[in-house]
Amino acid sequence: MKNIKFKLGVFLTLVLLFSSCQDDEGVVGDIVAPSNVSMSATIVGVDANNPNGDGSGLVNFTATADGAITYRYDFGDDSKVVSAPTGNVTHQFSLTGLNTYTVTVMASGIGGITTTYSMNIDVFSSFEDEEAKQFLTGGPGSSKTWYWAADKLGNIGLGPNDVQSDGTHTWPYWFNAGPWWGDKLCMYNAEFVFTQSADGKTITFEQLKEIAYTPGGYADAIGVAANDCHGTEVAPTLVGVKTVTFTPSNSNATKDGVDPEYRGTTINISDGGFMCWYVGEELSGKLEIITITESTLYVRIEEGANAWYCMYQTDNPND
Repeated sequence: MKNIKFKLGVFLTLVLLFSSCQDDEGVVGDIVAPSNVSMSATIVGVDANNPNGDGSGLVNFTATADGAITYRYDFGDDSKVVSAPTGNVTHQFSLTGLNTYTVTVMASGIGGITTTYSMNIDVFSSFEDEEAKQFLTGGPGSSKTWYWAADKLGNIGLGPNDVQSDGTHTWPYWFNAGPWWGDKLCMYNAEFVFTQSADGKTITFEQLKEIAYTPGGYADAIGVAANDCHGTEVAPTLVGVKTVTFTPSNSNATKDGVDPEYRGTTINISDGGFMCWYVGEELSGKLEIITITESTLYVRIEEGANAWYCMYQTDNPND
């Protein structure tokens, strides 16, 4: 009898524990798609003489929805961005002339369920940098392969993105890597190809080797090994052919005019593409040109309060 009572007690205890565990599970609540999604757009510089903007290509977007947590934009020009949680974002369209874009915003709610809203917008852009396109690709119908300038002083640099007390911020005075810098050897065999279509209207980019180098601060933030090379497990967007566009640079380094050497052009690589240096999908593919020639490319990549400086060349240093 005692044995039966003991087994019964154990059974009841297990039932109570199981019931308790079930009761303690988090309650997500009703999974409801965002509703009443709307989007508005304000083209910068619109007036009676410029009904489609002042030529900068800048447009301010605002999205709202009931029950939305985040918003993701697809601008219809091979550019995408996540804006969380406000839905407010500014985008710069770069295709020269007057063009119509279909812009779609995706509002995400609890559980990841989404509702989308689309609109067409006509935007005028007068920006051109044909020389940069020529240098980067070799011209219409041509391709050019680029490499890290691993054998050069300053192939990687770091400096402040914000203006410092002495008025400087446009050069990498915190760190400037020497040739074949030790903790970056894993990335120096990366290769990048820029191709221009025969009609000169389209430029594409492809990183030929699956290398994503993550510097210390960003690597720590996403929980991977710092100052080391990773692959698609960290940056799945690095593979594939991407579209390239050019926009006017609007960073502090360009606008303040402290250093006239800044070109004023930014290379934008679509769909999360980047040139090996990885500080997140949204930032890594925006390369502000400092200088470019037939055989050298020196760019600046913003990362919050920091600015990274990357140097590339057409000569393979590994040869």
